Amino acid sequence: MRVMIELASQFGNGPVLVNEIEKKQGISGKYIHVIVSALKSAGLVRSVRGPNGGYQLTRSPSRITAFDVISALEGKTAPADCVLDASSCSRSGSCASRDVWCQIASVVDVALSALTLEQIVKRQCAKDETLNTYQI
Repeated sequence: MRVMIELASQFGNGPVLVNEIEKKQGISGKYIHVIVSALKSAGLVRSVRGPNGGYQLTRSPSRITAFDVISALEGKTAPADCVLDASSCSRSGSCASRDVWCQIASVVDVALSALTLEQIVKRQCAKDETLNTYQI
């Protein structure tokens, strides 16, 4: 998510270099490339080659949700296999635990779908301002 926050915060300013992301987010360059590979496969990020190359979002941060990012990186958000595939457990039809897991999965998906990268960047900016406020 932090890679996407960095790309979203610089959206419209051209590609972002890996070493910039590395410095600002404290993530190794190797790991950034692994993450970006999954994000590229999901159509959320593109790479730009050349001396001014780097990575950038494929669309506006207001049109990318936290659900899009988590799905690209983690796959399904379900906390248990039976949520996605009731046939994975013979007790699925009569299991109160499965009902709880299904409810949790639904709430998580709704919350992640309602939150855009633009909103997350605004939250991050507010936190950064709080950190940079000096009091005497």
